[in-house]
Amino acid sequence: MPAVPTAFLQPEALKARFEQPPEWQPEVVRESFTSERPPAQAAVLVPIVMRGPQASSPTVLLTRRAAHMKTHSGQIAFPGGKVDPVDANMQATALREAEEEVGLSARHVEVIGELPIYITGTSFWVTPVIGLVSPDFELLINADEVEDVFEVPLSFLMNPANHRRHAFDWQGSQRQWFSMPYEECRIAPNGEVQTVEHFIWGATAGMLRNFYRFLAANPST
Repeated sequence: MPAVPTAFLQPEALKARFEQPPEWQPEVVRESFTSERPPAQAAVLVPIVMRGPQASSPTVLLTRRAAHMKTHSGQIAFPGGKVDPVDANMQATALREAEEEVGLSARHVEVIGELPIYITGTSFWVTPVIGLVSPDFELLINADEVEDVFEVPLSFLMNPANHRRHAFDWQGSQRQWFSMPYEECRIAPNGEVQTVEHFIWGATAGMLRNFYRFLAANPST
């Protein structure tokens, strides 16, 4: 499968794709193993940071969840969480959670659309909300929920050459999932360049895979 062309990853092209979506089907709708807990509605923000001259090098902001969290501890995730009664809609949930978790103010985010619901193995029914983020934001990380924040080039995530499919047998059935390992070059406080390995997998990788399918559909139109 081809990578999504760079031109398709620019802000105006992304907006146009959501304004006139193609015919497509998400590849991953429900994880192959789900718990017996009652389903919970949730939303995540997929923050596309408009880096580079004329937003030519967009990135996706991701978090590493704190190790003590009850669910998905230590995993790479989008900012997000369960719906609160005060939330007007899924977009409100995603924006509120992003501000609570990493201090990303809604004034820096332009929501351009949503992807289909993704059902996790922990019975969260998650709506991915896509937002364009102006790069002049400042973060305030909530250490109770988030251990780390980093950015990955959108072009890396929208290239299936970087997607790995995994499968294993568990309790008589086969479970499949995606991963997108990424190595980040980070400058340490002492000035040294460090390589930080991020293993993007599970629900986050599944939603990114669906985003790839959405952007790659009907590339000639």
